[in-house]
Amino acid sequence: MFDTPIVQLTVELTIGFFALFAVTKLTGKSQINQITPFDFISAIVLGELLGNAIYDEKVRIWSIIYALMLWGVLMLTIEKLTQKFRRTRKFLQGEPAVIIRDGQIDFQVIKREKLDINELLSLLRQKDAFSIREIEFAILEQSGNISVLKKSKYNNPTTEDLNLFYKPMYLPITIILDGEILKDNLDAIGFDENWLLSQVYMLGVKNIEDVFYADWKQDEGIHVVPRSNRTT
Repeated sequence: MFDTPIVQLTVELTIGFFALFAVTKLTGKSQINQITPFDFISAIVLGELLGNAIYDEKVRIWSIIYALMLWGVLMLTIEKLTQKFRRTRKFLQGEPAVIIRDGQIDFQVIKREKLDINELLSLLRQKDAFSIREIEFAILEQSGNISVLKKSKYNNPTTEDLNLFYKPMYLPITIILDGEILKDNLDAIGFDENWLLSQVYMLGVKNIEDVFYADWKQDEGIHVVPRSNRTT
């Protein structure tokens, strides 16, 4: 169908890229650290299918496109089943497992989930817990991550615990990025370029191009990071 191997490879890669992108968008996968083991295996299978089409001359791209789409439809069907029928979720997606309850390790759950003590300690350290004595409850999620509830004496105090005055939280808005004004963000906070220029000049920066990064926060104002090699 195509004249040279380079053209054929280019066409197959392009078609495969958009087919894989379409399947990914169709199934609506979450972030990589939130996917289940089945989702992970599915991603490997999709990549293998595409790789076969590119590197195996006997396998045609159109048959792989069909396989990708069929696999995507099957994955989407599983997703819809788990959303509509609650009882299928445990079988198809698994369920969270309580591995520490009331400060005590449930060894039966540990054995069932094939988790050894070193893996458990590693997961706890990722949650800033360096000893099992600190944990009241720990739940192993379907994705393999762990959620922990520390004992009260090891938990960080909250504002309410310390009887402190409640302070509202504000999100910083980026307004300059790599020497370029983000006009939509600037409009969103109710300021214009003249205001921004005056703020930058007050901080000793003469040109917007000399600003590497700048953001604005309602309770703190503007914060500017100039390019160190271009400021005066």
